[in-house]
Amino acid sequence: MTSRAWPSGGRHLWSSGASSSMQSHERGHLVYAATGVLTVHTDLGTSVVPANRIAWTPAGRPHWHRAHGDTDMRIIFLASSLARRMPDRPAVFLATGLAREVLLALTGPHNYDRAAPGYGRSARARLTRVLVDELREAQEQPLYLPQPRDNRLQALARTLSGKPEDNTSMDDLGKAVGASSRTLSRLIRSELGMTFYEWRTHLRICHALVLLAQGHDVTQTAYACGWANPSGFIAAFTGIVGSTPGRYQACRQSAERGF
Repeated sequence: MTSRAWPSGGRHLWSSGASSSMQSHERGHLVYAATGVLTVHTDLGTSVVPANRIAWTPAGRPHWHRAHGDTDMRIIFLASSLARRMPDRPAVFLATGLAREVLLALTGPHNYDRAAPGYGRSARARLTRVLVDELREAQEQPLYLPQPRDNRLQALARTLSGKPEDNTSMDDLGKAVGASSRTLSRLIRSELGMTFYEWRTHLRICHALVLLAQGHDVTQTAYACGWANPSGFIAAFTGIVGSTPGRYQACRQSAERGF
């Protein structure tokens, strides 16, 4: 791993599978994967950060990161005046074209290479305000997976995450964790705000993003994540991520060629 850090942010080049230690910061921060896919893990849940998303972690929240695929991770710390405008919990936002370019500009080589042209303090402050404004206008994305509190749901989450291709029914899964399907449905709805089907679909799409970042093709990824055919996977992926898996992978590869 190659790391460069400065007071307002950092850039970390990670090989696939690399991870950080558990940490927390006095300031809230934004993370972006210019290449690869990041996952940000907290006690509240996991944020999945592909190349068209930006994740927010509030100040003081213990967390750790993992890279999936060779990953160019960018970090921006926010002053408290700007952090107050962000959610008080982890969140994932769409990386609009403007947000992406501003974030890349703020984490460019001028931060660690004196020969590179840079920004003065006032210019950086203006650009950071633009970035926060852009994120506030963007809709939060459903790529944040909350961590269930109930022990039975935690066991179920481990099962679903460990075998995303498994299509075992909720009745049978419930028997394995010691709860009826009715109890599981109630717990999933009350703790996670979604149905069992929606939860499993989100878990699978998050796993699919990792596989696509590692170079698996769409058909391989569909079957590895439990879909009976690629068309069903494409429809589910598009509904959650906002583009087809093929288009997402092509855009990611195009972005990586630019670095």
